[in-house]
Amino acid sequence: MPTGGWPRAKEHDPRRGACPAKTGASIFLTGQPGSGKTHTVNRYVRDLQRQGIDYAFTASTGIAATHGHGVTIHAWSGIGVRKALTRRDLDVLATNRRLAARIEKTSVLIIDEISMLPARALGLVDAVCCHIRASQAPFGGLQVVLVGDFFQLPPVVRNNRDDAMLSLADRAESFGAEFAHASAAWRDLAPTVCYLSEQHRQSDAAFLDVLAAIRSNSCSGVHRDRLASRLIGRDQLPTGCTRLFTHNAAVDDINQQQLAKLGGKSRLFAMITKGPEPFVRILQRGCLSPEALELKQGAVVMFTKNDPAGRYVNGTLGVVDDFDAEDSYPMVRTRGGKRILAEPSKWKIDENGKERASITQVPLKLAWAITVHKSQGMSLDAAVIDLSRAFEYGQGYVALSRLRELSSLHLLGLNERALRVHPIAVEKDAEFRAASDAASRLDAASIARKQQNLAAANVARPTRAEGAAPRPRMPWTPQGAALDAMWASHAKAYAPWSKDEDLDLKRLHRAGETIDAIASDFGRKPGAIRSRLKKHGLV
Repeated sequence: MPTGGWPRAKEHDPRRGACPAKTGASIFLTGQPGSGKTHTVNRYVRDLQRQGIDYAFTASTGIAATHGHGVTIHAWSGIGVRKALTRRDLDVLATNRRLAARIEKTSVLIIDEISMLPARALGLVDAVCCHIRASQAPFGGLQVVLVGDFFQLPPVVRNNRDDAMLSLADRAESFGAEFAHASAAWRDLAPTVCYLSEQHRQSDAAFLDVLAAIRSNSCSGVHRDRLASRLIGRDQLPTGCTRLFTHNAAVDDINQQQLAKLGGKSRLFAMITKGPEPFVRILQRGCLSPEALELKQGAVVMFTKNDPAGRYVNGTLGVVDDFDAEDSYPMVRTRGGKRILAEPSKWKIDENGKERASITQVPLKLAWAITVHKSQGMSLDAAVIDLSRAFEYGQGYVALSRLRELSSLHLLGLNERALRVHPIAVEKDAEFRAASDAASRLDAASIARKQQNLAAANVARPTRAEGAAPRPRMPWTPQGAALDAMWASHAKAYAPWSKDEDLDLKRLHRAGETIDAIASDFGRKPGAIRSRLKKHGLV
């Protein structure tokens, strides 16, 4: 597990202050759209790579998973489309060598777009990890980094249940619970909350005020007036501007109809695939660029991934200006007037640091129209948005928050549901902010001590597995899986005390710190703290 590298942040923003992720703690990284969640996770992943730490980047959707060269959490954990697991199911999954090796080797599990993962699915992932890793610690002792914003699109769940569902020690209570944070798996994991508070997408104060009002279910008066000022008629559609729809049916038809209206020769770009078919299919489902991309000069297009060189991002809009004379790749003129040669790009699945499968395609898609669902995670320069048929909490919020400023919004209509987010999200948001504030008050000494504890635990675990000298332990120390589970929650359990630790223990006790707080700082059990205090005659 990592011992550093998480961005610095102030208050409850881990981009500018101490964040417990670098201590090996499990984390819930959240914040409004445009607050930098993806940027922060990418920096953390690079740090894991530098340290040679095995991690798994997963997401609730295929589109989000491709952004981190990963797979869906359903594919990574082996749960697939299952809504339940019997004990036999768990035993069968454990016999899958590749699956078992993947889960056993992983140290850090990242799950992006957690808002769209049902509570029961998170419970099943927890059960699989515990079973395969032979540990009753949450997620089998993995450090888990959950990323997302519960104000965005919620998961789709059916509240039916198979009687063969495994009880999984109270995990069954997740049935009927919609959001992942309502699951027993989340409760047992108890992730530390890191709430990103800065805004990096929007700088328009009036627009930010509207988004904040929708986020708190208090959009009225001046906020509605501002949105009403952006209403246009269907005969006023701006040219070359993407349209966002709440329903999928119209999108493909509109794109093909508009392409057919253009004169000139069509250019077809075929996707190149490499690797096992099941992995290729996963990549294709998660890639917004089609297997066969048909383009013409004048086609409205959108880039479908972020450019490492920074020339474009996922969601950058433009028009095909021409085709390169040498290799026929499209030259795209963005709305800002920049001309970019759209050369083929690779989407891949990495497993244990090695490329498992890949697809290569020109990173574009036709963009006269897209769905709100597909737009999640994008930053759009401008859009025509029709919210008159919004049917789900968060749909309007997701669509509007793709834009950078109010003047880039062209609104065809909206209904009341478009201005509402899930009431549970509003309620939980206050809890998450308070929890993040509390976590931000960790002092530097506490962070450093936790890092040292984690480093000691990380050194101990692999050497024991490789047959080298075992970690020092007393005759009554638990063995095997029981010890691994203990270390997962108390990194220095049963380790000898140092002189510095004894001095810190006395200092914290005299300062009035509770036994539980001291135990958390030291990575030890409260009972061990009590015993040590007794030895020093302090209790």
